[in-house]
Amino acid sequence: MFKKVLIANRGEIAIRAMRACRELGVQTVAVHSEADKNALFAKYADEAYNIGPAPSSQSYLNGDKIIEVALECGAEGIHPGYGFLSENAKFARKCEEAGITFIGPSSKAIEQMGSKIAARNTMIAAGVPVVPGTNEAISDPEEAADIADGIGYPVIIKASAGGGGIGMKIVHSRGDFQNALNSIQSVAESAFGDSTVFIEKYVEEPRHIEFQILADKYGDAVYVMERECSIQRRHQKLIEEAPSPVMTPELRKQMGETAVKAAKAIGYENAGTVEFLYSKGDFYFLEVNTRLQVEHTISEMITGIDLAKQQLHIACGEHLPFKQEDITIRGWAIECRVNAEDPLNDFAPSPGKIRRYRSAGGPGIRVDSGVHMGYTISPYYDSMISKLCAWGSDRNEAIDRMQRALYEYVVVGVTTNIPFHKAVMRHPAFREGKLTTHFIDDYNIIDDVRKVVEEDSAKGATLASALSNQDQKVAAVTAAVSSYVNAAKKQTK
Repeated sequence: MFKKVLIANRGEIAIRAMRACRELGVQTVAVHSEADKNALFAKYADEAYNIGPAPSSQSYLNGDKIIEVALECGAEGIHPGYGFLSENAKFARKCEEAGITFIGPSSKAIEQMGSKIAARNTMIAAGVPVVPGTNEAISDPEEAADIADGIGYPVIIKASAGGGGIGMKIVHSRGDFQNALNSIQSVAESAFGDSTVFIEKYVEEPRHIEFQILADKYGDAVYVMERECSIQRRHQKLIEEAPSPVMTPELRKQMGETAVKAAKAIGYENAGTVEFLYSKGDFYFLEVNTRLQVEHTISEMITGIDLAKQQLHIACGEHLPFKQEDITIRGWAIECRVNAEDPLNDFAPSPGKIRRYRSAGGPGIRVDSGVHMGYTISPYYDSMISKLCAWGSDRNEAIDRMQRALYEYVVVGVTTNIPFHKAVMRHPAFREGKLTTHFIDDYNIIDDVRKVVEEDSAKGATLASALSNQDQKVAAVTAAVSSYVNAAKKQTK
């Protein structure tokens, strides 16, 4: 096992990786921007180093600086978390060249999956089902429009280097195609430095189902069951659950074995996720996320497998400690991503200082968070406050526990999406497991969010009044103490 590992990330995922290290007796090193110098993850680590100003381009995306710190402090491995450099093949290669273990897949595997076009072709060759579409980059707009006509509308134009829901646009007719193509090429160039795009048939009423995989360096791989991730805004996940309500044992085996086939096709190792679209009995390969996912927590809760620890064991060259038949499902788990964002304003970020913070707890509840009272949600980074997870013996109990946990959760100072999560949890369609990636629009969930906000307003006003009174009392005591100290100083003089 490693003696020292550097965590090249921030917030709750940095703490999650550090906790796994601490349980294994591994020393941890944090790297942080100037904005994060007092953040919880920077204090939690055994060592912490400032690597630059607040903008991520000058800090968390500065791979050369991070490797320099790792070499100086003697870290044998770098855990990239998710986001930032976690799927950067160039960074993984630089780690390999520097003699530092990148705790993730090889740079070659990342590179293969970094291009969605290359990924499609690799999966087709491996016999993995993909959505009908183009297998080459679009070069001629008129030819591309003809191809879209042949596929049949609606189609979706995607950035080959895209991710995180960025660089995708649905087109419903030829008349809209050219503008959509120009728009996505521009976004792709701006966001990823690569304007390459391709076309896929748009799968209507799809469910987004992903399979967690683990693979060692010796060709062995398993799937750690599935997660349903259909509730999204702007193609970005908000609520996940494991297992999926639509799954049967036969379908799980078929999709799981396909996920393992996909992993082996690229010589994958470490933790990763194979994502699929599922619709009307058919499933199609979407992409491979070559890292630990935000929602890995709920897979851990239903299987008892610590995925972050397994990443470390695999990176050290150990064999997988279990076979597929050893992995079973126990109960049900749901994750709500609690973000500082306003669901009534198109989920716009809501940075600011957290004045009061009370986390949820009790039976079956897990909260992975990197914030605390007095913490400032920075406009420079993702707005996630925490991952609120609930486990139950079955889906209904998991939902009931999540509703109770959301009732307990208090965040004051920034607008959050907690009312959104409350609205979804109590919606009949969610209760019945009727999920698609269009859930928010199909059921006008934002109207329900407004009702939740109205219902919570009285409670919120009472809380605000109580906090205001408390702040006044604290201010009064502080003033009195200050006055006493100043008077004492004058007497001393």
